[in-house]
Formats: sequence, structure tokens, C-alpha cells
Amino acid sequence: MVDKNEQVAIADLMQCSGVGFGTSGVRGLAACMTDRVCYAYTVAFLQHLEKQGIIHPGDEVLIGGDLRSSTPRIMAACLRAATGLGYRAIHGGALPTPAVANLGLRRGIASLVVTGSHIPDDRNGIKFYRPDGEIIKDDEIAIRQQQVMLPRALFDERGMAKKPFELPPVDGIAYRKYLARYLDFFPPDCLAGMRALLYAHSSVAAEPLSEILEGLGADVVVVGRSETFVPVDTEAIRAEDVALAREWAAGHDFDLIVSADGDGDRPLIGDERGEWLRGDVLGALVAHWLHADAVVTPVSSNTLLERSGWFERTLRTRIGSPFVIAGMRELAEEGVRQVVGYEANGGFLTWHDFRCDGRVLPALPTRDAVITAIVVLLLARRQGLPLSGLPACLPARFTASNRLTAFPTQQAQARITALAAGGRAYIEAELAPLRLGELTLIDHTDGLRLTFANGEIVHLRPSGNAPELRCYNEADSAARARELNAACMHLLDGWRVAEVAS
Repeated sequence: MVDKNEQVAIADLMQCSGVGFGTSGVRGLAACMTDRVCYAYTVAFLQHLEKQGIIHPGDEVLIGGDLRSSTPRIMAACLRAATGLGYRAIHGGALPTPAVANLGLRRGIASLVVTGSHIPDDRNGIKFYRPDGEIIKDDEIAIRQQQVMLPRALFDERGMAKKPFELPPVDGIAYRKYLARYLDFFPPDCLAGMRALLYAHSSVAAEPLSEILEGLGADVVVVGRSETFVPVDTEAIRAEDVALAREWAAGHDFDLIVSADGDGDRPLIGDERGEWLRGDVLGALVAHWLHADAVVTPVSSNTLLERSGWFERTLRTRIGSPFVIAGMRELAEEGVRQVVGYEANGGFLTWHDFRCDGRVLPALPTRDAVITAIVVLLLARRQGLPLSGLPACLPARFTASNRLTAFPTQQAQARITALAAGGRAYIEAELAPLRLGELTLIDHTDGLRLTFANGEIVHLRPSGNAPELRCYNEADSAARARELNAACMHLLDGWRVAEVAS
């Protein structure tokens, strides 16, 4: 008799499919994320939680996704895997990642989000959430070690469903609870008289952002909606989006431009002049507005955080929300109250509930974009300033960042390792075209972060999600940060050409 099931090792599946864990969740080419691969990862995730006694068959599992073309198919495979294990799968439909996480936390259920975040439409991914929040690196290791059983009859030789999996009707509870998180906390009409230009593109956050801002009294004008997926990266803003924002500023009267990446966990905020604001600048402002006691942020975020003197504790981590979350947990376990986190991409996280005038903003320890848009408008109103004036409330430290695409991760890592191994004199010589002078600090927390005697910073890091090399630069003026970043990108491009030639 032919065995109706096949046993699959996730570690082997990762290697043969090319779909593996990156900075947050699993990612890969959409064509490689076959129904079989996505089914297997879902089983491995739920099986891992079962072994810990965290969930049990019969429990609910929530699944949502973004608006890219491959997402409905992958969601259907994940839903089928969950029901195949005996779980009651909730189809949340098109949802921002923080909306999925929010309901999962409130109900204490496992959840998944099918999204590639900001990466191009030909790629996708799955983010996993435990009942108590986003998985951390220990969970990733355990999922990699799982052996799962897959029904042979479901898949053809290509790994696709022999009969396409169907999605059940959408349950709107996660969407409604996400809106209520903000509408129940912020005072009604607190944004009355303010005008927001909402850059919708293909972000799954566009609709909830519009409803929430309008629900708080703002006038919202929607622009730039796209039926095809737009890979908006809030750390490496596309030249076309820079041009669009300035064009909108010339033709509209508004207080801010608001947008988010594909899955709505990273905000993209522009001021009334059409200039996009840095995510780590926004993060410090939001943390201050919330009267946070401690802030956790990756090493790539602007050092204005420490220079502001606003917070009792700051903690620097590796890049990626799992590391920020681990740092927030560490501080909370030490007894620190009112802990928040943010990333250079602008995603904002809260470990504790925040209370104001009898209202509660429930903790949401995963990246979120909505809170930033609301708070910067409230700050501008309180300070009597346009949005463009808010950064002046902070120390004069400026960051510019960009990414070099088509730079294979392994080659980028090898080049950075060789640079670090050469020592201070070698690094200074290699970076001589940048006119930086004496190197005073080498930080290996994540990639290679170099601080020079003049206070300027060069931070090089291969992406965890795609074949890209990212570069972050910090200086005492915006013009110098941009100049330094452009010079760095030119230098890195020369490295890439040399790597390809060799």
C-alpha cells in the first residue's frame, strides 16, 4: 500500500525551495512558495506551538494577508493546513500585519500573515504570531527543526494543489478591532480641522488609515491608488515617491502625507512641503508623546535618541523586530515600566498598555504604522508647528540610507567580513574617498557600523530578506548625510562590480 503521507524536514525544504527565514518570517520568490511549501511551513509553525502546549487542535487560528497577486493562493494553502490539523481557521481577508497581531493578542490565538512587506511583487512571505505575540529567533530555530507530515494526494509534482484550495468568507472581526484600538483611545475629533493626504498605492493599510483618521475628525484625501503592487520601502524611498510627494505639495493644501508599506506595519510620513520624514525621528517623537520610560531600537537608528535625554533607558539591538521585541521583554522583566520600541523603518511597538484620561491603548508588541500618523499630527497641533518644524525639537542628527540591489547576500557578507578583518588602518584606507578621517569605534552588533572622530557614521549591512546591501549614514547636517550616503553607494557599487567580475 502506498503511504498517503510524506514526511518532510523543514530544514531540507528550506534548502531545496529557497524559501527560508529572513529578518521577520519566511520569504522567497512567489513561484517557489508553492502550495506544498506554504502548507508545510504552516504545519511546522502550529506543530511547534502544540509541542510547547501553547495551542491545541480545536483552537482558532487567524490568517490575513496583503494585496500582492500571490497572496490569496498562499493564504488558501495556509488555511487548508490549519484546518487539516483540526484548527478553526479564521479568514481575516486583506489586513495589515498589526491588525492580525492585535486580534491574536486579544484572543490569545495563533495567527499568520501572508505578506512580502515592502519587497517586489514577484516575492512573498509568511509572518508567524504566537498567542502572546510575534515569534522570536528561538521559535524560528524550532520551526526549522520540525518534521512534518504532508498529504500526498493534495499536491502535484510541481507542489501545487491538484484542486485549488478555496478561501472561506471573510470574517471582519480583526479589522473592526484594529480600528477600535485607536478610535477608543484617542479623543473624538482630536484631529478636527487637520487635513491628511493619504498615499494609498497598494498598501493594505490604506483603508483602515483612512477610516481611523476620518473617525478622529481629520479630512482625508486619497491619492496614488494602484491596482498593481508597489514595493514601497520606508527606509529606501523610491525616487518616484520623492517626486510624487513634492508634486502633491505643490497642488494640495495639507498637514501631512500618510502612507505605509505593503502590509501596513511601517509608516511613511511626509510633511506639508512634501518631504518624507525619517522613521527613527518619528519613533523618538512618538515615544516622547507617550511618556515612555524606556526605548528599544536597533543599532541602525539615529543617535538623537540618546542625545535627546528624554528617556530613562535606551537599549540597542540587532536589526529586526524579533530582536527589538526580545529587548523590550528583557527590560520589562527587569521591572522597567512603559517600554516601547521602534525601528529605523518607522514601525512602532508598545510592550505595555498606555492609559490616558481613563482610556487604554492596549499593548501591541509588533510594528505598527497607524499610531505614528496620529501622534505626529497631535504633536504638531500641541506645539503650534507644521510637521516640518517637529524635527527641530530634537538634537541635530541626520540619517540617510539606501540599498544596493542585485548584491547576493553571501558576497556582501564576505566583503564586509574582509573589510572588518583588515583593522582600523585598512578600513580608513578603503573608505578614504568618503573623507571621514579617524575611525574611533567599530560596532559588529549587526553588519559593520563605523563611527568616526567627526561624529559621522557609516553602517553597512546585508539585507536579511533579499539580495541587497544596505547602507546607513549619520551626520550633523541633512546635506552631509545625503552626500555621505551617495558617496557610500557609489563606493559599494564599485565593490559589487568587482565581486561580479571575480
